Order: sequence, then structure tokens, then C-alpha cells
Amino acid sequence: MTLDTITKGAAIDIRGVSKFYGNFTALDDVSLRVEPGEFMSFLGPSGSGKTTTLNLIAGFTDLSAGEIRLGAQSIGHVPAHKRNIGVVFQHYALFPHMSVAQNVAYPLKQRGIAKADRARAVDQALQKVQLERFAHRYPSELSGGQQQRVALARAMVFTPSLLLMDEPLGALDKKLREVLQLEIRRIHRDLGSTFVYVTHDQEEALVLSDRIAVFNKGRIEQVGSGHQLYTRPETLFVGQFIGESSVLRGTHRVGADETALTVAGATLVAPGKARTDAAQVILLRPESVMVQPVGTGPKDGMTNILGGTVREMLYLGAALKYEVTLADGSNVIARTPTQHEPFAIGSAVELAWNPKDGTLLPDDGSTAGHEG
Repeated sequence: MTLDTITKGAAIDIRGVSKFYGNFTALDDVSLRVEPGEFMSFLGPSGSGKTTTLNLIAGFTDLSAGEIRLGAQSIGHVPAHKRNIGVVFQHYALFPHMSVAQNVAYPLKQRGIAKADRARAVDQALQKVQLERFAHRYPSELSGGQQQRVALARAMVFTPSLLLMDEPLGALDKKLREVLQLEIRRIHRDLGSTFVYVTHDQEEALVLSDRIAVFNKGRIEQVGSGHQLYTRPETLFVGQFIGESSVLRGTHRVGADETALTVAGATLVAPGKARTDAAQVILLRPESVMVQPVGTGPKDGMTNILGGTVREMLYLGAALKYEVTLADGSNVIARTPTQHEPFAIGSAVELAWNPKDGTLLPDDGSTAGHEG
């Protein structure tokens, strides 16, 4: 067998997949297509179903219902070791008695790759993760970041059609995580394989992914690019999980082209009609909200106005972050450029934004933002 027989960048089709553990539903009728060569992240809180989905693709867990196809092949009954899938875990699972080169060569040896081809592939994989000088060291002689790169080299050395990663950077410090995120992006471009990456860290998903599938309670709430999920969330859960936001709740009235929401005694407008008769909310991103002196009123299209009191003010260098409490006790976050003297804590202020910058969504009761 030679490495030339292995195909890069297979598509994944997940069709009506469910996973039950007794009476507990870990995954509920999930369908998703990952395109060949795509970098797809599974994002969601703990217990949302993202790792269960990854394990079903890898073959570590059996399907309860549905089908998974890798390229043209249905793989539900294919043993994990025959799926031509590379896997990188948070815990590196390196063989302590083997050198770096031997660890990376192991999956090639298991596949019957000739010794000369093995050596050449190992050299290339170590170059990709910039560890060629460490080939003869042992895992105990490496830092955590270096061990993770060895695990990545081992997973991609046989040019798998699909590379799965389950929280691979979770045990590393923030600075090293950011460095390795850039490495993973570069490797994905160079390798051409399909990548599926599990994380609960929304910033990491935004940095790495072509598209993101947001999981919640065993289902996928929305799939899209980071920009789509941030600017056009389809559910309140997605809007709160991706990025920072404020949620305005009140009584709504539907017009011809817009919906009015009465919040803390003020009438606010959001574009579009309410999708259901259920309660509605306006989701606001902090960079859309201007903090201004009381009595300033509408200007530059910012016709939605709310009065409040500054509860917190943080200086962030290029921006000021405010938390403003409204008359009904709810809070709104605003992030404004540091062009003017900050408003002191306790100051009465107005919050202003353009109606088009608010997103009208059904109220699903979500209250928490993202993890990590």
C-alpha cells in the first residue's frame, strides 16, 4: 500500500442521526452536510451533542438511528480503524516509550506503508508542525504545545480524507492556543483534508472555521459562517452564544414592515414582522449602541432611544465598555470608541441605536451567553 491510494477531502453527510442512552436522548434527529475540504466546527455548551456527533463519525459510538456517509460510502457499520479518519484529542495519547518520529509513523506502520515511504511522510508531517528537529525526542521531553503538535502530525501523516479534533487545545494556555490556532488554519490549507473541530469556545470557532454548526440540547440550532451567525442569528440561543449581546424584552405590536416593542416605557422598532405570536425580543450587539447625554435624542439614524443609569464602565484601550441599567432593572451592554470623556458610574445617560442594527427574535427563554 502507498500513500497515493488515499483520497483527500471527503464530504460528510449526516442524515437523521440520533443517539440514545436508555431513556436519555444525546442526539435528536441531526442532519448536516460538510463539504469536501471544508473546516467545520461543532460549537455548543457541555452536553449539547457536539462530541457525541464527532464520536459517531469516528466510529467510537454506534448509531441509534440515521446514516452517516463519508464520501460515497455509508460508514455506520465500518469499524473505526477502517474509516481512514485522523483523530486528535484534548489529551494527546502519545506512546511514552516511542520517539516523536515513531509516534508519528505508527499509523503508517499499521497501514502497511513501506519503510522508505513512512520515513518521507513522517518528515513531511513534522515539517508541517515545525517539529522536524525533535524527531528523536520522547514525549516526556516536550512541552504541552509540542506534544499537541506531535498528536496533530500523527493524525494527518497518512493524509486522511477527514480529520476530527475534539477540544485539541483545551488544556493549553491562552497565548499558546492562539499560536496553534494559526498553525491549524495553515495546516488545513496545506493538507486539503476535511476538518471537523469540536469546541465550546466561540472565539476559537470564529477564528478557525469556514462554517460553524451550533449545537444545543442534542440538536443543531443553526449552521453558517461566523459572520452569518453573528449578524443574522436565527434563534435567541445562537444570538447569545455567539459573541456578546443584550436582550430587550417587552410587549410587541406587529406593523406592516416592522415590529414595535415597548421596553421600560419606551417604544422601540425592529425591522421585520414577528415570526410567531409568541413573545419577541430585540437582540443588540454592544458595538451598535451609542451612549450619549440625556436629551441628545435621535441623530444619524439612531432613532431607538432608551434612558438608563451607568452601572459599570471599563476602559479597554480602543473602546469603552458600559453596562447600563434600564428603568425595568434590565441591563444593556454598549461598546463605544474612546473619543470622549467617559460617563461616570451612576450617570444618567441615553442609549441610542439604528433600528436596523437590532435583531427581532422569538423569545425562547435563553438567558445565558457562551462558555469559554
